[in-house]
Amino acid sequence: MFRTFLVILRRDITLAMRRRTDVLTTLFFFVIVASLFPLGVGSEKEMLRFLGPGVVWVAALLASMLALERLFASDHADGTLEQMMLTPQPLSVLVLGKICAHWLLTGLPLVLVAPLIGLQYHLDGMPLVVMMLALLIGTPVLSLIGAIGAALTLGLRGGGILLSLLVLPLYIPVLVYGSGAVAVSTIDLADVQPFMALLGAFLVLALAFSPLATAAALRISVE
Repeated sequence: MFRTFLVILRRDITLAMRRRTDVLTTLFFFVIVASLFPLGVGSEKEMLRFLGPGVVWVAALLASMLALERLFASDHADGTLEQMMLTPQPLSVLVLGKICAHWLLTGLPLVLVAPLIGLQYHLDGMPLVVMMLALLIGTPVLSLIGAIGAALTLGLRGGGILLSLLVLPLYIPVLVYGSGAVAVSTIDLADVQPFMALLGAFLVLALAFSPLATAAALRISVE
């Protein structure tokens, strides 16, 4: 099963590298949204430090949603998804490989570029480190939850709008605790631990249940 997971992961990354515009679109969207916000609210240091964590997390959330609709669409269109369902390996393992590839291509670049965005909001030192750690833990949760919505809306007309309606309410706890961890780190680092612990709990729960739920949703959508 682990070899199958690696095969799916390598396959999706290879296919995505042939369509680099899809990957770069997510990254550029995140950078543009987060960079334009200071131009609209002004350059006051304290205001930017107060608003920065929330803006960065909202931009990351919206950017991660851009590629969700394409997570299973191409495999469904060319018949690959049906072939995956016929393999002896559990479908949840194949789904987990696709979700990991989605995060490596959309979530990880956001984590790496986040410190540069944080500097625009006058975040430095430990707040930047906390922001990267929070995004590193929280963005996989966004991909795992989003995969369930992508599977449920697979093949539907207007699926992108329905996908947003399904996953946005589930994203709210991750958004609240992710931005809260960064905001609290500017005041007292001792208060960051509960936020990070909750984000870690969300990640563990999502890893345990999301692949199974996504696999079930894919079977329903294909049938």
